[in-house]
Amino acid sequence: MTRKQAEFPQRNTRLSAQETRLWNWAQNAPLADKDQILQPENEHQLCELVAATSGKLRVMGSRMSPGRMLALDHADDRLIDTSLLRGLLSHDADSATFAGGTPLHEVYELLTGMGRMLPASPGVIDSQTLAGALATGTHGQGLYQSSIGDEALRIRMVLADGSVEEFDRRHPWFHAVQLGLGCLGVVTAVTLRTRPSAVYTCFKNAVSGDSLAEDLLEWNRNYALSKAWWFPDENQVHVWAAREATDEERAEYQSNHGDPLIQEESSDAMNQTIDRTLTHMRNDTQIRDENGKPFRTVTRFKDFSDITGDVYQVFCRGIATPQINVEIAIPLARAGAVIDHIKRWHAENQPHLHYPVILRCTGASESWLSPAWQQESCFFGFVVYYAEDGSLSEEGVAFLHEVEKLLAAEGGRPHWGKYFNAGLYDWSSLYPQMAAFREVRDALDPAHKFSNAFSQRLLG
Repeated sequence: MTRKQAEFPQRNTRLSAQETRLWNWAQNAPLADKDQILQPENEHQLCELVAATSGKLRVMGSRMSPGRMLALDHADDRLIDTSLLRGLLSHDADSATFAGGTPLHEVYELLTGMGRMLPASPGVIDSQTLAGALATGTHGQGLYQSSIGDEALRIRMVLADGSVEEFDRRHPWFHAVQLGLGCLGVVTAVTLRTRPSAVYTCFKNAVSGDSLAEDLLEWNRNYALSKAWWFPDENQVHVWAAREATDEERAEYQSNHGDPLIQEESSDAMNQTIDRTLTHMRNDTQIRDENGKPFRTVTRFKDFSDITGDVYQVFCRGIATPQINVEIAIPLARAGAVIDHIKRWHAENQPHLHYPVILRCTGASESWLSPAWQQESCFFGFVVYYAEDGSLSEEGVAFLHEVEKLLAAEGGRPHWGKYFNAGLYDWSSLYPQMAAFREVRDALDPAHKFSNAFSQRLLG
């Protein structure tokens, strides 16, 4: 197992209208020549295109992932654009079926309009497609739920020979299909569990980091949903902890016409910490616009207030900004020890951070390749934003490399849709079901049609 340090790509900030290649969303990796893209209008056409393609195939949604997930290797390879395969296909009292190319924000909007929600809490960004969210293991926060894929009841796919197959929870391969890395087929429809919409009150606070290891467990055990931002330099933590609203809180929210109800009382307890963080970010990114997206991701923590709203209004608040995002899952039972390890390492090395450490815990997942497979987990997230010229802070990158090594040594499992150094991980040891996943892949796609260089290195 090689341990060569992977380099993070610079961002191309000068793409022109005449650019002949398609790049990923962050514009740090070309994926394919534009004439290699297939855009089927319906499932039947997709079946014909898949069957007729002699080269390899990859499937793209919103292109939010690192380039290695989607990049083509040869001229006869093709990239499938699923953006026309979207929308609500059907629904009943307890479930809804969406086309795989449906963006998550449309899923959430359509469900909200029906008075329904997913039992899984949303991730930060809602521009991903539903199929892309399943393929990479997208998750939110809260120990009493897990990934979006864990709410799937049935998944429909176009296979490598152009045939169509459906997998439900009784199928022996279902837990492989839940998180398939785009290597098993093209997901065209997903039936998701739904529940009646709930209103939440989210309590926001600023606390010392001294007892973070203990506090993290308490927040997640005592509240339905919880998320924390840890500022090690200042030894401060900003925490959001949400429970379902009381009858009185729900009535106040409804009298506000369904808009988020922000309490008038606010706290400035994070303001000094945020000002210092903003100084680091300005120096690292050289972005002069005071309202630039990277800055807005932290200025929202100033003068914070409690809020009442539906789960999407409260937690789906991400600001999509080009960045290098590393997220590693650690078994929750070891999260406290890892936090203490990071504290000691931080005190000894004084690494440079321009964004807090993000802490999101989830319940155990059933998906074979989920970082939270069969165990409650805490996802540690680390971010470095791109500078105006597309470069990355050298100190920020050095921090990412070192902290990933630390978490990998603790048995961490990286988020598939984010950045990681594959050389740090022994996949077969981390994922006991990896061999079973490979068998499913060989059965569904014997010629490995849905593959590229990255998936071949991973799966063989």
